[in-house]
This record gives sequence, structure tokens and C-alpha cells, in this order.
Amino acid sequence: MTRRKAVAKKTIEVITSDLSGEELEPGQGETIRFSIGGSDYSIDLTDAEADELRSTFDKYVKVASRASSRGTQSTSRKPSGSGRTPEELAHIRAWAKENGHTVSERGRIKSEVLEAFDAAQN
Repeated sequence: MTRRKAVAKKTIEVITSDLSGEELEPGQGETIRFSIGGSDYSIDLTDAEADELRSTFDKYVKVASRASSRGTQSTSRKPSGSGRTPEELAHIRAWAKENGHTVSERGRIKSEVLEAFDAAQN
């Protein structure tokens, strides 16, 4: 009886700037979350891009009232594990079918399909 060698699996996460496409080294850049017009957004940026975004928002933040999420009810649905709302996922499924990808009506959408959708939007 032969013994199989143990196989190790290593997953490496590479984060890139959503704006420039620049690869971010571990500990560099950041994910910024913000809301506007009732929609929530998340963007990965280099440190310089994050500073620029904060500078842009700064003049508006200085005169804005801070909103409290306590006691408010939201009519929007909670995002899925992929960070996308059910409406966004339905749109992605429709796009995937129109573009030759195989997706089920329910359940998780493969990361390859999500990546293809995101790439097609840029």
C-alpha cells in the first residue's frame, strides 16, 4: 500500500486599486465604504487615492449633519456574502446568461462570473 504525500494549499489574496488597477502590497491601501443617494458603496484604493477621496468629500462632510442609523428602518435589502444586493445579483445572473455563462436561478454565483461581470462594466 503506497502512502500519498500530504498536499498543502496556499491561497494568496491580491488586492488591487479599483481606480488605477495598481496592486496593493500587504498593509498598503484601504477599503473605503460610503453611502450616497441611499446606496452603499465600497472601493479599494491606494493610500494616495484614499487621501484624495477624503479631500474631495471633506468640504461636504464639514457642513453635513451626521446621520444616525439607530431607530431608522431601511427599505433596501441586506447585501449577500458577496456584498451585493439581491437586485444586483439578479442583474448579474441576467447578464451572465446573455453572455454565455452558466448560472443557477438561486445560490452562489461563481467568482469567475462575478469577475467577468465586473470587468465588463469597466
